[in-house]
Amino acid sequence: MKKQPTIIGIDGGASKVSAYIVEASEKGKSFTIGNQNSVKEYRNYPDFQTDFKPVSLPTQLKQIQNNNIMLTPAEIKQSKAYFSAFIDSILEITSHAKSENILIGIGMPGIKTANKHGIAAMANGPRMPNFTTEIEQRIDTACITLATPITKLGSDADYCGIGEEYSKNGAFRNIENAYYLGGGTGTADAMKLLGKLISFDECKDWIAKTWEMSDENGKSREIYCSANGIQSVYSNLAGISQSKLKKNKIYIEQILELAAKDDRAAIATWQTVNKSLADLLFERITTIFCGWQNNFSFIDTNKPPLISNHIYKNTLLDRIVIGQRLGKLFQNPLAQEYFFEPLIKKLSELIKHTEYLDENAKSHYLKSGEFDNKIIIASQLREAPALGAGIDAWQSYYNE
Repeated sequence: MKKQPTIIGIDGGASKVSAYIVEASEKGKSFTIGNQNSVKEYRNYPDFQTDFKPVSLPTQLKQIQNNNIMLTPAEIKQSKAYFSAFIDSILEITSHAKSENILIGIGMPGIKTANKHGIAAMANGPRMPNFTTEIEQRIDTACITLATPITKLGSDADYCGIGEEYSKNGAFRNIENAYYLGGGTGTADAMKLLGKLISFDECKDWIAKTWEMSDENGKSREIYCSANGIQSVYSNLAGISQSKLKKNKIYIEQILELAAKDDRAAIATWQTVNKSLADLLFERITTIFCGWQNNFSFIDTNKPPLISNHIYKNTLLDRIVIGQRLGKLFQNPLAQEYFFEPLIKKLSELIKHTEYLDENAKSHYLKSGEFDNKIIIASQLREAPALGAGIDAWQSYYNE
């Protein structure tokens, strides 16, 4: 019988790394976040560049296709800040470990390398194709004993779904069909269909991730449902640089407050966000029910067309979960007037007038002509990605 290790789940976002001790029930049927955690922001490390700009996504994707990832000097330097933050976070959290054997699960945004141990493309940060190798070398130098090598670099989006499924407070628990949209620095998409967690990577021939889809200007749709993206929308409308907004601590919560003070740019920001988010949720509802309808274009112009047929057709969502910072915003009292109610109104109109859904489907989503707002909920699990990372590491370790 394997010795019980200390499970550490790590969520590596685009702005910080968050590590938590994860506690498993006796048979691993449910998991909880422990009392200990460590958060390190990349910007607090000497190698961090405040003016860092990622390589354009089309270029990143082309380099993946050509199997020729060419890191820039800026990416190499920026990645050092990431690695330093990770190892400091691991060192801090392991100081609270009950066992000397450490089991680590890591979730990160971006497209992973073929061996799942690095990042081949990332919209909001540097590419790091040798990520787990670098982390394990630093762990070894720090004399930390791993119960097993890091199995893989997981998807933060998939880990959100796993966290929502296995946590006692998870929004996927005891639900048959659900979609999760997490909005932080970027976006995370997760699904549970016919009672099983389904990775977007497994379904890439019939459904696209939010960041892959573009608006009419060729920009990723994640800018309309991520905290960083919404801030950039306000930046453009207000004529204030995003760096200045960050310096003045004007984030999505403050943009909501500005809307309540009749700031025209803030009001226009939420109008733009509401429309785009309603369009996205409508696309999720219809694509799952009747297949892709070619309503959006893609960032990667060479992406193969999505097929319109899949095994989950005619499935109706019981729940739509909004998570991470966007989910937290849903709970803000001001969100009702400027965010939630306008979103529900736009989504209602789309469903009322669509030809993609039959009457049975429409009656499922609409109550008295309005979208059933009980279907859309805010996640109560802000740490879902880290929890999911720890759970995945635990499952891999005990299923070897």
